[in-house]
Amino acid sequence: MDINNLVGDSLELQATHASIVNVADIKFNEEFRAMCEKNVCGSYNKNWMCPPAVGPISELKERVLEFTQGLLLQTVHEIKSSFDWKGMMSAAVSHTVIFRNILERIEENYDLDKILPLNAGPCTFCAKCAFLEDEPCRFPDKALFSVEACGIDVMALEKSCGMPYYNGKNTVSYVGLILFKLND
Repeated sequence: MDINNLVGDSLELQATHASIVNVADIKFNEEFRAMCEKNVCGSYNKNWMCPPAVGPISELKERVLEFTQGLLLQTVHEIKSSFDWKGMMSAAVSHTVIFRNILERIEENYDLDKILPLNAGPCTFCAKCAFLEDEPCRFPDKALFSVEACGIDVMALEKSCGMPYYNGKNTVSYVGLILFKLND
């Protein structure tokens, strides 16, 4: 299996940028997790895939380091202005659709031992997370961990792949990372 086909598949499925990364090159920064705990995105203590429910950063970091490689992908979306909140939220939905399409392609077409999909922001598979009803996750096989909750330094990771972090005026960019192990 040629893992570089993952990049081509991602671009075909509307990712703007895609690259294979080595997990050993991922840098972690607990400040990103601290932003979660400050409730910057409004999902703290409201989602199974976000803190505190997702578990301590040390456990998430260990889980990430169980993998050898990953597919880093980025989607870039035009918005009306840097204050276009509605456009940003619409772009986040589009990004997640693209991310899930890529994830589905990987699951269907690649013989990988194990995968861990990490997306931008909170899991949005359910309209209302079961966490809010004090119930277990209804779709654990569809739930997506947050890249930020894992403390991954996305900017450093993009830079190491030659991927732009800033994509121009009146754009918003979202990142996803699908970690994997190849079957022996």
